Amino acid sequence: MAVELYNQGGHIIVSFSDLVKGDEGVQSNQFLVVSDGHAALLDPGGDLTYSRLHMAASKYISIKNLDYIFASHQDPDIVASINRWLTGTNCKLVCPEVWSRFIPHFSRAGKTTERIIPVPDRGMDVPLGRNYLKAIPAHFLHSEGNFQFYDPISKILFSGDMGANLGPGDYDKPVKNLKEIMPFMEGFHKRYMNGNKICRLWVNMVRTLDVQWIVPQHGRSFKGKKVVTEFLNWVENLQCGVDLMTQDDYRVN
Repeated sequence: MAVELYNQGGHIIVSFSDLVKGDEGVQSNQFLVVSDGHAALLDPGGDLTYSRLHMAASKYISIKNLDYIFASHQDPDIVASINRWLTGTNCKLVCPEVWSRFIPHFSRAGKTTERIIPVPDRGMDVPLGRNYLKAIPAHFLHSEGNFQFYDPISKILFSGDMGANLGPGDYDKPVKNLKEIMPFMEGFHKRYMNGNKICRLWVNMVRTLDVQWIVPQHGRSFKGKKVVTEFLNWVENLQCGVDLMTQDDYRVN
């Protein structure tokens, strides 16, 4: 089911949260941003989502004229379907510069030639109609070359794996407080996020933006300043990744 997160003045953001079903794979959210008739798909996923996402997004845009695919990092659930999108549309792929030589492995030889826009480590603004989306650094959260995308019109931060919470259903219902999803969020972050130093640097950066809504790639979103602040405070103090490693994790059995 498509859910409009924002629709005002020709700027539309649509979320698709149920394109992967049951035992098909890990639940994931895909996002379509349309601005003045120009469009970008964020982290469109792999073959599991391609056909359903193509059909769902075609209700909002002419797919052939899609401007961009945004890929936050290189994982299959992010961008494994890129060959099909490059074949069926005129889009360009916006992806981390560090992964720009690896993502073509998902496509046929030559398919990505002159169609990749590499994002430098510091991030960049990507024009979309009269507006733009900001690609902001999220390195090591969890990928070493990782970006998130911020829309200054809707004030939505598309946070990728940061904030992922794989609880049961209700993916279209925003989180009211962290307690209700902590059992589905804490373990993932402790394992997949690099360490507390990186978490603190990320939180410092996000606090410089006017973020009203954090929307992760998996699970439910965090809507409103209260729960956004609660989430940032939790991440800021999170011990994870290398913080938790000991010699016992590196021994020969």
